[in-house]
Amino acid sequence: MEIKIQPMGATQTNCYIVTIDNKDLIIDPGIGATKWVVKNTKNPIAILNTHGHYDHVWSNAELKEKLKVPIYIQKDDEFMLTKPLLAQNTPPSKADYLVNGDEELYIDNIKVQYRHFPGHTPGNSIIEIEDVWFSGDFIFDGSIGRWDFPFSSGEDMIKSLNKVMKIEKDFTLYPGHGVSTTLKREQKRLPLWIEYIKNN
Repeated sequence: MEIKIQPMGATQTNCYIVTIDNKDLIIDPGIGATKWVVKNTKNPIAILNTHGHYDHVWSNAELKEKLKVPIYIQKDDEFMLTKPLLAQNTPPSKADYLVNGDEELYIDNIKVQYRHFPGHTPGNSIIEIEDVWFSGDFIFDGSIGRWDFPFSSGEDMIKSLNKVMKIEKDFTLYPGHGVSTTLKREQKRLPLWIEYIKNN
């Protein structure tokens, strides 16, 4: 598996291209991602969104049109593709496949596991491919996603953090912003975040 990373836009949202068996999966194409993605893909097969916020989906529609590939997003965030919440004039896009909960998918024979961790958004998910988690805005290096946006939920975030604490296998985490980390490293920090959310 080869992973290409490029931070996009003012929010420096990480766009990822994951290449397996000469097939390219595009994860979270944010603001201005189209040129970079087109230049760095040879055989694109899908666009995968971790959640529906504008800085992760901005280039969805343009890339779908250029590359003729389907868009995947967890069903509870579908509404954000047509009714963006956090920015003006986000290009609307239409999902081709709505992921349901913790759903295991095979996209052109590549196993893609969505894991649903609501809180930052209702449909917030990580995308698991082999031993890697593309964690979107759920878990970062030393931090977690915000829970004070419209349709965010501190209560759901606590449930999701407790859920992720129970996972025993380690994964390399590639977040929506910033540098990579590991699940085991972040699990040591998450109890403090759980208490912080409870008290704020």
